[in-house]
Amino acid sequence: MNHTNLTILSVISNFCIVILKLVVGFLTGSVAVISEGIHSSMDFFASVITFFSIRIAERPADEDHPYGHGKAENIAGTIETLLIFVAGIWIIIESINKFTHPHEIKFPALGIAVMLFGALVNVIISRIINRAAEKANSVAMKSNALHLFTDVFTSLGIAASLLLVHLTGWLWLDPTIAIMTAIYIMFEAWKLLKESFPPLMDKRLSRKEEEEIKRIILAHKEEFIEFHDFRTRRAGAEEYIDFHLVVPSELTIEKGHHLCDEIEGEISRYYSKAQVLIHLEPEEERVYLRNV
Repeated sequence: MNHTNLTILSVISNFCIVILKLVVGFLTGSVAVISEGIHSSMDFFASVITFFSIRIAERPADEDHPYGHGKAENIAGTIETLLIFVAGIWIIIESINKFTHPHEIKFPALGIAVMLFGALVNVIISRIINRAAEKANSVAMKSNALHLFTDVFTSLGIAASLLLVHLTGWLWLDPTIAIMTAIYIMFEAWKLLKESFPPLMDKRLSRKEEEEIKRIILAHKEEFIEFHDFRTRRAGAEEYIDFHLVVPSELTIEKGHHLCDEIEGEISRYYSKAQVLIHLEPEEERVYLRNV
C-alpha cells in the first residue's frame, strides 16, 4: 500500500472513531470520553494535514523550489504537535470544570466498548503507518503514527477509568484520568516537536549520523588528501550533505569525477534519498588559499 493510500486509510478510520467517541461521550456525560474524542479529532485533522503534506513533499524540485518540497513534512509535523497542545489545554480546562460540577456517568458499558474498539483499530493502523514511515523516513507519517498510537493508551486508560467509576462511584476519577491523558499526549507532542521543528532551521544531522557519513568518506582516504567545510541538514525525508574534497593536483577530471560518484553512491546506500554535493579542490588551490 503506497503512502497516499495509507494516509487516506488513516483519515477514514480517524473520522469514524471521532464521531463514535464524541457521540458516546455526550450520551454518557463523561468528560474523559469527550476529551478522548477531542484528542481523536486532533488525530483526524493531523491525518488530513499529513495527506496533503506528503503529496506536496513528493513533488519534484521546480523553478521556485530548486531544493524540492521536503520541508512540507516538517511544517505539517510542527502544526500537528501544536494542535495536540491545544487539545491538551482544552481537556484540562474541561476536567477542572468537571471537578467543581460532578455528575453521574450514564451507559458506562457503551463508553468502555467504544474505547476498546477505538484502541483496537488504532493499534492496527498505527503499526502499518509506522512501518511505512520508518522505511520512507517520513516525519509527517511518523507523527501521524504517533498520534494514533497515543490514542491506544489513552483509550485503554479511559476504558479502565469508566469501569472503576461504575464499580466504585468515585466521580472524581473521570476528570482525573482526563487530566492525566492531557499531560501524557502533551508530553508526546513535545518529543515530536523536537524532531519536526529543528529541520525548519536547517539543523545539522545527529553526531552519530555525521560520523557514519565521515566514515564512508574516509574509506577512500588513499585517493584524496583531505576534506573540509562539511555540512549536513535534513528536509522532510531527504538529507543534504556537502563538503569540499582536496585531491592531488595531478588527478584527472575523469578520475576525480569517478571518486565523487563512488562516495555519493555509498552515502546513498546509507541514506537512500540523500542529496550529496562534493566540491573538488586541487592541492595547489588549498596551498594558495592557506597563504592568502
